[in-house]
Amino acid sequence: MNKLALIFTAALAFVSTNTFAAGDAAKGKALSATCTACHGANGNSMVPNFPKLAGQGESYLFKQLKDFKSGARKDGLMASIVAGLSVDDMANLSAHFSKQLATQGVASKTANIALGERLYRGGDRARGITACIACHGAKGAGIPSAGFPALASQHAAYTAKQLKDFRQVSINVQTESKTPSRTNDDRKMMIAFTKSLTNTEINALSQYVAGLH
Repeated sequence: MNKLALIFTAALAFVSTNTFAAGDAAKGKALSATCTACHGANGNSMVPNFPKLAGQGESYLFKQLKDFKSGARKDGLMASIVAGLSVDDMANLSAHFSKQLATQGVASKTANIALGERLYRGGDRARGITACIACHGAKGAGIPSAGFPALASQHAAYTAKQLKDFRQVSINVQTESKTPSRTNDDRKMMIAFTKSLTNTEINALSQYVAGLH
Protein backbone atom coordinates (compact mmCIF):
# COMPACT_ATOMS: atom_id res chain seq x y z
CA MET A 1 0.00 0.00 0.00
CA ASN A 2 1.50 3.37 -0.98
CA LYS A 3 1.71 6.36 1.32
CA LEU A 4 -1.26 8.13 -0.23
CA ALA A 5 -3.47 5.11 0.37
CA LEU A 6 -2.19 4.83 3.93
CA ILE A 7 -3.12 8.44 4.63
CA PHE A 8 -6.66 8.00 3.38
CA THR A 9 -7.00 4.77 5.37
CA ALA A 10 -5.86 6.62 8.48
CA ALA A 11 -8.32 9.41 7.77
CA LEU A 12 -11.20 6.99 7.48
CA ALA A 13 -10.15 5.31 10.71
CA PHE A 14 -10.09 8.70 12.41
CA VAL A 15 -13.61 9.48 11.23
CA SER A 16 -14.97 6.12 12.32
CA THR A 17 -13.39 6.08 15.78
CA ASN A 18 -13.61 9.73 16.85
CA THR A 19 -16.73 11.69 17.62
CA PHE A 20 -17.07 15.40 18.15
CA ALA A 21 -19.95 17.16 19.83
CA ALA A 22 -20.68 20.35 17.89
CA GLY A 23 -20.61 23.57 19.90
CA ASP A 24 -23.07 26.45 20.01
CA ALA A 25 -21.92 29.10 17.54
CA ALA A 26 -24.04 31.86 19.09
CA LYS A 27 -22.48 31.29 22.49
CA GLY A 28 -19.07 31.14 20.84
CA LYS A 29 -19.63 34.52 19.23
CA ALA A 30 -20.30 36.03 22.65
CA LEU A 31 -17.02 34.61 23.90
CA SER A 32 -14.97 35.60 20.87
CA ALA A 33 -14.41 39.26 21.82
CA THR A 34 -11.21 38.32 23.65
CA CYS A 35 -9.89 36.66 20.49
CA THR A 36 -10.22 39.65 18.17
CA ALA A 37 -7.06 41.45 19.31
CA CYS A 38 -4.90 38.75 17.71
CA HIS A 39 -7.22 36.91 15.33
CA GLY A 40 -9.27 39.83 14.03
CA ALA A 41 -12.98 40.36 13.59
CA ASN A 42 -14.70 37.09 12.65
CA GLY A 43 -11.40 35.24 12.85
CA ASN A 44 -9.64 37.02 10.01
CA SER A 45 -6.33 38.07 11.48
CA MET A 46 -4.66 41.14 10.02
CA VAL A 47 -1.28 40.20 11.52
CA PRO A 48 0.65 37.54 9.55
CA ASN A 49 2.04 35.87 12.67
CA PHE A 50 -1.45 35.15 14.02
CA PRO A 51 -3.51 32.57 12.10
CA LYS A 52 -6.84 33.14 10.47
CA LEU A 53 -9.44 31.05 12.28
CA ALA A 54 -12.38 31.84 10.00
CA GLY A 55 -13.65 28.82 8.11
CA GLN A 56 -11.30 26.41 9.83
CA GLY A 57 -12.70 22.95 10.66
CA GLU A 58 -14.60 22.91 13.93
CA SER A 59 -13.06 19.69 15.23
CA TYR A 60 -9.56 20.92 14.33
CA LEU A 61 -10.06 24.20 16.19
CA PHE A 62 -11.43 22.35 19.20
CA LYS A 63 -8.43 20.02 19.27
CA GLN A 64 -5.98 22.92 19.12
CA LEU A 65 -7.68 24.70 22.02
CA LYS A 66 -7.64 21.51 24.06
CA ASP A 67 -3.97 20.95 23.20
CA PHE A 68 -3.05 24.49 24.24
CA LYS A 69 -4.86 23.92 27.53
CA SER A 70 -3.23 20.54 28.19
CA GLY A 71 0.21 21.65 27.04
CA ALA A 72 0.30 19.21 24.13
CA ARG A 73 0.80 22.28 21.94
CA LYS A 74 3.10 24.90 23.42
CA ASP A 75 2.35 28.61 23.28
CA GLY A 76 2.58 30.85 26.31
CA LEU A 77 0.04 33.39 25.12
CA MET A 78 -2.56 30.81 24.11
CA ALA A 79 -2.00 28.82 27.28
CA SER A 80 -2.93 31.85 29.37
CA ILE A 81 -6.02 32.54 27.26
CA VAL A 82 -7.44 29.01 27.36
CA ALA A 83 -6.68 28.50 31.04
CA GLY A 84 -10.07 29.88 32.02
CA LEU A 85 -12.07 28.21 29.27
CA SER A 86 -14.28 25.19 29.89
CA VAL A 87 -14.68 22.35 27.42
CA ASP A 88 -18.02 23.84 26.40
CA ASP A 89 -16.42 27.26 25.92
CA MET A 90 -13.81 25.78 23.60
CA ALA A 91 -16.44 23.84 21.66
CA ASN A 92 -18.58 26.97 21.29
CA LEU A 93 -15.66 29.12 20.12
CA SER A 94 -14.70 26.45 17.60
CA ALA A 95 -18.25 26.36 16.27
CA HIS A 96 -18.35 30.14 15.91
CA PHE A 97 -15.09 30.53 14.02
CA SER A 98 -15.73 27.52 11.80
CA LYS A 99 -18.83 29.24 10.46
CA GLN A 100 -17.07 32.47 9.46
CA LEU A 101 -15.78 33.17 5.98
CA ALA A 102 -12.03 33.49 5.51
CA THR A 103 -10.75 36.49 3.60
CA GLN A 104 -8.85 35.66 0.42
CA GLY A 105 -5.12 35.30 0.91
CA VAL A 106 -2.53 36.62 -1.52
CA ALA A 107 0.82 35.05 -2.36
CA SER A 108 3.91 37.22 -2.67
CA LYS A 109 4.68 38.28 -6.23
CA THR A 110 8.26 37.08 -5.76
CA ALA A 111 7.30 33.63 -4.39
CA ASN A 112 8.31 30.44 -6.16
CA ILE A 113 4.72 29.35 -6.78
CA ALA A 114 5.72 26.64 -9.24
CA LEU A 115 7.83 24.89 -6.60
CA GLY A 116 5.08 25.22 -3.99
CA GLU A 117 2.45 23.84 -6.35
CA ARG A 118 4.65 20.93 -7.38
CA LEU A 119 5.20 19.86 -3.78
CA TYR A 120 1.61 20.49 -2.76
CA ARG A 121 0.15 18.45 -5.60
CA GLY A 122 2.82 15.86 -6.22
CA GLY A 123 5.17 15.69 -3.26
CA ASP A 124 8.60 14.21 -3.83
CA ARG A 125 8.61 10.42 -3.87
CA ALA A 126 12.40 10.17 -3.96
CA ARG A 127 12.63 11.95 -0.60
CA GLY A 128 9.52 10.44 0.93
CA ILE A 129 7.54 13.71 0.84
CA THR A 130 3.82 13.03 0.45
CA ALA A 131 1.68 15.44 -1.55
CA CYS A 132 -0.22 17.88 0.65
CA ILE A 133 -3.30 17.48 -1.54
CA ALA A 134 -3.90 14.03 -0.03
CA CYS A 135 -5.02 15.45 3.32
CA HIS A 136 -5.70 19.11 2.59
CA GLY A 137 -7.53 18.85 -0.73
CA ALA A 138 -7.12 20.37 -4.17
CA LYS A 139 -8.18 23.82 -2.99
CA GLY A 140 -6.72 23.61 0.50
CA ALA A 141 -10.08 23.16 2.23
CA GLY A 142 -8.83 20.25 4.34
CA ILE A 143 -11.00 17.35 5.48
CA PRO A 144 -12.95 18.72 8.46
CA SER A 145 -14.53 15.38 9.35
CA ALA A 146 -11.07 13.81 9.68
CA GLY A 147 -9.56 16.74 11.54
CA PHE A 148 -7.28 17.77 8.66
CA PRO A 149 -7.12 21.58 8.67
CA ALA A 150 -7.85 24.02 5.89
CA LEU A 151 -4.76 25.76 4.54
CA ALA A 152 -6.16 27.98 1.80
CA SER A 153 -5.70 31.72 2.33
CA GLN A 154 -3.78 31.24 5.57
CA HIS A 155 -1.00 33.77 6.21
CA ALA A 156 2.21 32.48 4.63
CA ALA A 157 4.29 33.56 7.62
CA TYR A 158 2.13 31.55 10.00
CA THR A 159 2.11 28.46 7.79
CA ALA A 160 5.87 28.60 7.35
CA LYS A 161 6.42 28.78 11.11
CA GLN A 162 4.20 25.76 11.72
CA LEU A 163 6.02 23.71 9.09
CA LYS A 164 9.38 24.66 10.59
CA ASP A 165 8.13 23.85 14.09
CA PHE A 166 7.04 20.38 12.94
CA ARG A 167 10.38 19.91 11.15
CA GLN A 168 12.25 20.92 14.30
CA VAL A 169 11.23 17.64 15.93
CA SER A 170 13.42 15.71 13.49
CA ILE A 171 16.24 18.24 13.80
CA ASN A 172 16.15 17.87 17.58
CA VAL A 173 16.43 14.10 17.29
CA GLN A 174 19.41 14.39 14.96
CA THR A 175 21.23 17.06 16.95
CA GLU A 176 20.11 16.14 20.48
CA SER A 177 18.77 19.67 20.77
CA LYS A 178 15.77 20.86 22.79
CA THR A 179 14.72 23.71 20.52
CA PRO A 180 10.95 24.34 20.81
CA SER A 181 8.97 22.31 18.28
CA ARG A 182 5.40 21.27 17.52
CA THR A 183 4.36 17.69 18.18
CA ASN A 184 0.55 17.66 18.36
CA ASP A 185 -0.16 16.45 14.83
CA ASP A 186 -2.32 13.32 14.52
CA ARG A 187 -0.28 10.17 13.97
CA LYS A 188 2.83 12.36 13.58
CA MET A 189 2.13 12.76 9.86
CA MET A 190 3.28 16.38 9.73
CA ILE A 191 6.51 15.54 11.52
CA ALA A 192 7.18 12.87 8.89
CA PHE A 193 6.15 15.17 6.04
CA THR A 194 8.37 18.10 7.04
CA LYS A 195 11.58 16.32 8.01
CA SER A 196 13.09 16.54 4.52
CA LEU A 197 11.81 19.99 3.52
CA THR A 198 14.26 22.83 2.98
CA ASN A 199 13.52 26.41 4.01
CA THR A 200 13.12 27.30 0.34
CA GLU A 201 10.50 24.58 -0.08
CA ILE A 202 8.68 25.56 3.10
CA ASN A 203 8.50 29.18 1.99
CA ALA A 204 7.28 28.17 -1.48
CA LEU A 205 4.59 25.89 -0.04
CA SER A 206 3.43 28.55 2.41
CA GLN A 207 3.10 31.14 -0.32
CA TYR A 208 1.30 28.72 -2.61
CA VAL A 209 -1.39 27.82 -0.05
CA ALA A 210 -1.81 31.48 0.86
CA GLY A 211 -3.13 32.07 -2.63
CA LEU A 212 -5.27 28.94 -2.91
CA HIS A 213 -9.02 29.45 -3.32
